[in-house]
Amino acid sequence: MNEIIAYVLMGIGVGFNFFGCLGLIRFPDIYNRLQAGTKCVTLGTIFILLGVMVYFGFTGTSSKALLCLLFILITSPTAAHAISKGAHRAGVPLWKKSVVDKYKEDKEGTKD
Repeated sequence: MNEIIAYVLMGIGVGFNFFGCLGLIRFPDIYNRLQAGTKCVTLGTIFILLGVMVYFGFTGTSSKALLCLLFILITSPTAAHAISKGAHRAGVPLWKKSVVDKYKEDKEGTKD
């Protein structure tokens, strides 16, 4: 039964990773691509690692998977935020149909 649950979790993870990669190809600008890459791929990788943990039970492999899961959960959103803020400061334009630019409204962190 654990194998079935593990395979389902891994399948969900592969699905999220696929759609995240598809978003990297299809979305129009760096900010939308970062959103797809960060949310989908982070969640997909977490599901794959959870599947590994369920498949192997409580072993050295699952403890390593847990450490990787925590590392990805912390670093991926942080890196995406840093990349998007750096792109905004460098003047990378938003997609022409974008409606809101919160960084510009906040004037790089200092509100009026």
